[in-house]
Amino acid sequence: MGKLAHDHTAEDCVELVTIFQNLSAIDKKTVATLVTHHHYKSGEYLFSAGDAADSLIIVAHGQAKVFQMSASGKEQMLRILQTGDFDGEAALFSNSEHNSYAQALMDTAVCQISRTDFQKLLQMTPELAVNMVNALGRRVGQLEQQTTEATTASVESRLANYLLETSAGLDEEVFTLPLKKKDIATYLGTTPETISRKLTALTKQGMIEKISNNEFKILDADRLMLID
Repeated sequence: MGKLAHDHTAEDCVELVTIFQNLSAIDKKTVATLVTHHHYKSGEYLFSAGDAADSLIIVAHGQAKVFQMSASGKEQMLRILQTGDFDGEAALFSNSEHNSYAQALMDTAVCQISRTDFQKLLQMTPELAVNMVNALGRRVGQLEQQTTEATTASVESRLANYLLETSAGLDEEVFTLPLKKKDIATYLGTTPETISRKLTALTKQGMIEKISNNEFKILDADRLMLID
């Protein structure tokens, strides 16, 4: 694991995260002083079950899957972290361990803020503590709204967004889906058969080109973004 390869500053990372977006510019700069950068190659683990959950992890660029292992040793997909997503905000306030795994699906740049550093800052800057409590309250409301949007947005819209995000993250004209269709289906809240049908439909409509079973090319990003 090396240093951040992409040109993302600490301020950029703070700007990406919704729980910090309503903080003042001065508070954001202060939070940015705590940020450390890491780069994970495709296949590397951001964290594993049993690791100390002692920092907020912000994805500055790339994509990672979060999953648990069943008793039989099978992966159970939980979610995907993409650019701007974060994991572990609870770690800023309490001691805990990760009960899941996060694995990079492509080269992924990550910013981290440790609980120890963050709590020291809260003690030094009471105004920031108040702002963070308010921001976390808004975060709960945003999560509820996102849940509603996830259930009302069409499968085509969610799949189109996933393809655009994946293509952008890999920065390749022709890209291989980093997840199996069953995992994409879990992430998007549908079935593998539906994913296959929708990919075929998007191909027939000229929005994407199917190069091989798991290789695709974005042909019309504007139309993909307009799907609702």
